[in-house]
Amino acid sequence: MKEVEVGVSVLDADFTQMEKELEKIKTADWLHLDIMDGHFVPNLSFGPPVITAWTGRTSLPSEAHLMVDDPERFLPAFFQTGVSRIIIHAESTAHLYRLVQMIKAEGIEPGVALNPATPLDFLDYVLPELSLVLLMTVIPGYGGQSLIPGMLNKITALKRVLTQKGIECRIGVDGGINQETASLVTSAGADFLITGTYVMKSPVPAEQILSLKKLKVGRA
Repeated sequence: MKEVEVGVSVLDADFTQMEKELEKIKTADWLHLDIMDGHFVPNLSFGPPVITAWTGRTSLPSEAHLMVDDPERFLPAFFQTGVSRIIIHAESTAHLYRLVQMIKAEGIEPGVALNPATPLDFLDYVLPELSLVLLMTVIPGYGGQSLIPGMLNKITALKRVLTQKGIECRIGVDGGINQETASLVTSAGADFLITGTYVMKSPVPAEQILSLKKLKVGRA
């Protein structure tokens, strides 16, 4: 059994103290940067200049999670930010395959996210092109929410599809992750976790990350 990987969302970080915040989460596998436009999700976060500031201050790899309408309008700007991975939402564009190819052409790892209510068959024609699928286990937009229990079956179903089709693609979960829910989603088949509030609001964030990374994929 392989150990789970952990990316940390910095949405709850103190942006005036980037170096100190990065030191707290140095045990993470990567930074997860949530981009919200106030339309696709009911919240605003930050854009390419702030991402560049984060990536320029750490040796950790970084990924941009674009929770925005019409992501094709913004992709060129994010190509210049230093991220190694870009995740777009299947619900946000009518041209998902084309956008995935645009990301790959830049030498950046492509991922697709699905909201809780979005069925897995949205991925049918694009799944072989992906490095990862990020399953949202809360309604996206705000941190600190509780994981939706029904998403465990969705994780297992996606794992089954990937195995049956022989597709090498990692499964991640984002939303409501803590020690208890992390055990549940890894048992269901998740390969990596995105966590935010649970780590960033902890007095010992580095230890919280390490405790999550001790979990094994496919087993609690």
